[in-house]
Amino acid sequence: MHLVDALRRLTPEMAAWRHDIHRHPETAYEAHRTSALVATELERLGIEVHRGLGTTGLVGVLRAGTANRAVGLRADMGALNLTELNDFDYCSVNEGKMHACGHDGHTAMLLGAAQYLAHDPGFDGTVYFIFQPAEEGGHGAKAMIDDGLFERFPCESVFGLHNMPGFEVGTFAVRKGPILASADNDGLGGLRLDA
Repeated sequence: MHLVDALRRLTPEMAAWRHDIHRHPETAYEAHRTSALVATELERLGIEVHRGLGTTGLVGVLRAGTANRAVGLRADMGALNLTELNDFDYCSVNEGKMHACGHDGHTAMLLGAAQYLAHDPGFDGTVYFIFQPAEEGGHGAKAMIDDGLFERFPCESVFGLHNMPGFEVGTFAVRKGPILASADNDGLGGLRLDA
């Protein structure tokens, strides 16, 4: 089966994960429910799970073949301290918290990638599925690194993505080197993203 067709078949399950995570947003290091949901899904796929990095962060490990090479795939899990004004059936049930930055989608997409690769491991080496808490100003990446992320799970490279409203469906924007590496208030009431 073609990759795109295989991923389309996962869309309903990824949407269900996203809606569940969106409905139950957790901020910063309090992503206990989200972390448990991710761990349960990874374990269901037969993926080895390591919990408690950066408090509620976790890493899933999938090995295939015999190579010593390893790559990391990363998603952030945390919501924001905002009140959701939407009225769809999966809006936030946690007062004053909502997924306004897309991390519910990031988590669901990485779970979808894990499911695809677990069922069709067409690679030789190790994939580390890195689920990070506290991305929104909470220094969750640093907390995971301080807890030994790269000593325990050494990666040649780490890949992540961020959704971007306004892009045509099915397109990606990429560049060599870091991109969107920090958020900064420009003093004018807007948000400036610096590489």
